[in-house]
Amino acid sequence: MKKVNGFPARFFWGGATAANQVEGAWQEGGKGISVSDVMCVGSHTSPRKISIDLSGDYYYPSHRGSEFFYRFKEDIALFAEMGFKMYRFSIAWTRIFPNGDEKKPNEEGLKFYDEVFKELKKYNIEPMVTISHNELPLHLAKKFNGWSSREMIDCYVKFCEVLFNRYKDYVNYWIPFNEINDLSLPLSTYLHGGIILDDMKYLGDNVDNPQMRFQALHHVFVAAAKAVELGKKLKPSFQFGAMTCHITIYPLTCNPDDIVQTQHEDFIRNCFCSDVQFRGEYPFYQIKYFENNDIELEITEEDRKILKDNPHNFYAFSYYMSVCASADTNAAQTSGNIMGGACNPYLKESEWSWQIDPKGLRYTLNKVYDRYRVPVMITENGLGATDVFFEGKIHDTYRIDYLKAHIEQMREAINDGVELIGYTPWGCIDLVSVSTGEMKKRYGFIYVDADDQGKGSFDRYRKDSFYWYKKVIETNGEDLS
Repeated sequence: MKKVNGFPARFFWGGATAANQVEGAWQEGGKGISVSDVMCVGSHTSPRKISIDLSGDYYYPSHRGSEFFYRFKEDIALFAEMGFKMYRFSIAWTRIFPNGDEKKPNEEGLKFYDEVFKELKKYNIEPMVTISHNELPLHLAKKFNGWSSREMIDCYVKFCEVLFNRYKDYVNYWIPFNEINDLSLPLSTYLHGGIILDDMKYLGDNVDNPQMRFQALHHVFVAAAKAVELGKKLKPSFQFGAMTCHITIYPLTCNPDDIVQTQHEDFIRNCFCSDVQFRGEYPFYQIKYFENNDIELEITEEDRKILKDNPHNFYAFSYYMSVCASADTNAAQTSGNIMGGACNPYLKESEWSWQIDPKGLRYTLNKVYDRYRVPVMITENGLGATDVFFEGKIHDTYRIDYLKAHIEQMREAINDGVELIGYTPWGCIDLVSVSTGEMKKRYGFIYVDADDQGKGSFDRYRKDSFYWYKKVIETNGEDLS
């Protein structure tokens, strides 16, 4: 008889946000300007303009976000009402070092997060901190061209040192970089790399310099490993997560050409970065990729040693969708999170054309656990959708259906033997979408009364999914009805 396992007793149910999408207060308390602060609002059909000099009559969504900066006590109380065991959020680099290269940190910024951590502790909510989540100081992007310069490593390590020392009594779980593999794609040259190229006008316009971008990614690898080394020396019990944006890829057909292409894309997109962070060296397939594309990285012996000696502790990933790969250039295409692909005829799509694939989550959990054999956390998962707000009510059954189907597959993966330890679905409260800058693309259990131009009361309202997720947590995943 098959033994059916439930979720572990200390499973980390919770939610996730990022400072640039939720905090607002972009110049309060001495905060500096980040690369996100100069991105204008867009839509599913109109890309987000990058306005480095903040000129023009544009709306910049991160300037207000969801006003978490002013309402964090109210928001954390709502998280506690749902029963959160963990809250994943980022610390805005520009609140601590406004330009990124100051000698001393900004005390006002540190005090803000002091209060956030105290509030979380009040409700026994475990914080998981993303150190860098699309919040690179714009000054560093201009001064060094972001992570393309090795000098960025010292700036980042200094930032980490301040955070580790200040918050060591509050934080056990750290993610050095959000979705580190995004920088393997041209789409993320600016937002993840802080690289400003000539002719770059819009987020995702694919203006690219592969040599510079992969050198930047190498510097990010070294910085992450140095963060692990520094943190472990200060507090050996610190746990560091390597976080990947996992875009699960299937072959469109059983044509061997599709199979080979799928394997190649999966290696480069999904496996490369975490292979480096857990195995401590560049994998064979990536070395060959560099050779084939005339990319020559500057890698020192010290770099190789720091990568080898400081693997991460757990595998964290975002999962929203899957795509297919096909050698047929005429295959129908779909869009996606950081990459699209061939349409899977067996799947439905979200309002924003992301394919919905709950069973793909089980497949992915088994795949990554088999590859790395470390604890796994799903640090982002959710459905972006337009919610109808009427008389203080939001009946988001579509979101409940999406999350329920994914949690069911999480349970199946646990029954398969995967060591899954946490689930922090994305946008537990409505926030600015990074890809489009919209507020109407909502993910939260909590509705924020604000539109795409930052108009509204910003008051909070519990959606139907709020009460549903509260029940899920109360029953440790047993009751999904």
